[in-house]
Amino acid sequence: MPRRQRAVILVTHAGRPDVVELARQVVAQLQDADTRVYAPAEEIAPLGCTDVVPLPEPDESGQVLIDELEPEFVVVLGGDGTFLRAAEYAHPSGAAMLGVNLGHVGFLAETEPEMVTEAIDHLLGGTYRIEERLALQAAVFDPKRSREVRRTWALNEVSLEKTRRERILEIAIGVDGHPLTSFGCDGILCATPTGSTAYAFSAGGPVVWPQVEAMLVVPNAAHALFARPLVVAPTSVITLDVAPHDHDAILAADGRRLITVPAGHRVVIQRDPRPIRVARFHTEDFADRLVAKFRLPTSGFRGL
Repeated sequence: MPRRQRAVILVTHAGRPDVVELARQVVAQLQDADTRVYAPAEEIAPLGCTDVVPLPEPDESGQVLIDELEPEFVVVLGGDGTFLRAAEYAHPSGAAMLGVNLGHVGFLAETEPEMVTEAIDHLLGGTYRIEERLALQAAVFDPKRSREVRRTWALNEVSLEKTRRERILEIAIGVDGHPLTSFGCDGILCATPTGSTAYAFSAGGPVVWPQVEAMLVVPNAAHALFARPLVVAPTSVITLDVAPHDHDAILAADGRRLITVPAGHRVVIQRDPRPIRVARFHTEDFADRLVAKFRLPTSGFRGL
């Protein structure tokens, strides 16, 4: 029986000459290793690589139907925003992701552009380890009709936000079937440890190490005495109810997939059964990454 050709998806921050040049280098290296390269259709033309196979676009829920493709890796050339976009191709297939940082922060990236050849060698040679990142799934329910309206997923966070600037959004929070609290706010975020350094961090949430399995609930500009960030179990089910007399809200998954949540509707958030798999080969600890990305001072006041 003939050996199945390896398949890799390449997602880039299109439009930058340096990214295009790097992408061409990656394509050539992969094809020299008898690996078939796929990419989003709109990103292929700038590469000038006619033998790269176009991919379908993600649907409204952030899923990509890739029949019988079975990609082994998703290689990402860009920053964290590009990584989140590329995750839409990795999530349904379980392909491992490798990020090459070409953005400003690049928390999710594993390596820098000058090491891309070495990074691809690690992938092709199997000299890497897999780090599983917890993902979320969110469903919008219409209680009056007892039916699910829409469903989506997120790697970083799901945020429920107001749609009218002059009004606050009234939300009731529940955890594992128990009412917890309610308040008016600009919005509320449910984040993963991966997303704890993103939007949730800006809203005052804690930084959570990737190895910690937990979900974060972070109020955004809440009008309440008890509106502290919460850390709940990865098995918990979080419910967010929009007050029936309120205005419609908007649900954003990783800031990419948007769902209107009418007044009186419920959002149910829980762990997604499919984690995002990230390929790692560096030995750098998360603390080192945190110090480097946020440029934290590490010397004590007394020179320690």
